[in-house]
Amino acid sequence: MIQDTLENSARYEGLNPRFAKAFEFLRSVDGTQALGRHVIEEDKLVAIVERYTTKPQENALFEAHRKFIDIQFLFRGRETILWAPLPLMQEVTRPYEEEKDIGKWKLVADSTALHLSAGHFAILFPQDAHAPCVQWDQPEQVYKVVMKVAVE
Repeated sequence: MIQDTLENSARYEGLNPRFAKAFEFLRSVDGTQALGRHVIEEDKLVAIVERYTTKPQENALFEAHRKFIDIQFLFRGRETILWAPLPLMQEVTRPYEEEKDIGKWKLVADSTALHLSAGHFAILFPQDAHAPCVQWDQPEQVYKVVMKVAVE
């Protein structure tokens, strides 16, 4: 897991051959992008633009992916993403689905809260269980882009 600001994104572009394109897209975000999926490279790099209200922690679930790395970028608002190593996940709520590349688990007490505000991102690798969309101190409307970057 990596947490930083978009102004430092060039430091991470060498970690995956598609990160440079992913961060290029994120640097172009101005809040007017249409909600939904934006395919940048078929089956390899997708941007998902979302707008929602953050939720209480007790309503959150951990998730993890095997085929894709998430770069979760907050353009507007504030959000908490809970993070924990995947081996700590105990109680499955949704078994891993290869087609959707997601598995889900109930929250665990041993987690770290990542606080993201406008301009911040978190890179979440397959070993990083994460519970996104959690309110920081109160519910808040966010405009967020999640880049799905193929692991290979």
